[in-house]
Amino acid sequence: MISTRPKVDELVFQLYGRSMHPELFEIQETREIDRGGYRASVSITSAGHVVTWRRGGLTLTEVATSASQPLPQKRRLLSHRLRGERNDRMECRGGSTYQMAFQLETVEPEVFWNFQRELCVDGGKSGLFHRFDSGVRMALGAVSWVNVETRARSLLVQAFHTFPDDLAIVKTQSLFETPA
Repeated sequence: MISTRPKVDELVFQLYGRSMHPELFEIQETREIDRGGYRASVSITSAGHVVTWRRGGLTLTEVATSASQPLPQKRRLLSHRLRGERNDRMECRGGSTYQMAFQLETVEPEVFWNFQRELCVDGGKSGLFHRFDSGVRMALGAVSWVNVETRARSLLVQAFHTFPDDLAIVKTQSLFETPA
């Protein structure tokens, strides 16, 4: 289990067609959702986040974590190093769809600290928010904020994770949809 925030160049974004054991992650905050014909669990972890979405017999688990995190290979549907920008879409059985987009941005110190400050002020007002302890080098620790929007046929998850040691911001957006 990872006990500190990983370096940003170690990050991966993966999707599994199965659930993952919670003990694989150091979970900081969790929200459970039961809406329409689906259920979901959204968690902030020490390295990023985990989203598990269930509808009927279909389970999708999205993981943003460190590449060194020991995760199973079985039923891994996609895996991308978290670098630059990426979009992907997947049609699932039963007519459900999954779409994702992520962006890794390394910014100037002033931009980073202003963004982090804004997340700290606004993040606690809605969604899931966690401020990590500061490391030895930085006065302020990393921040994760996950916003969840639920509709009868869809779940939209937007996440922002900061990495102060690297002056990096990870932005992700995922959409889980049930058929009409």
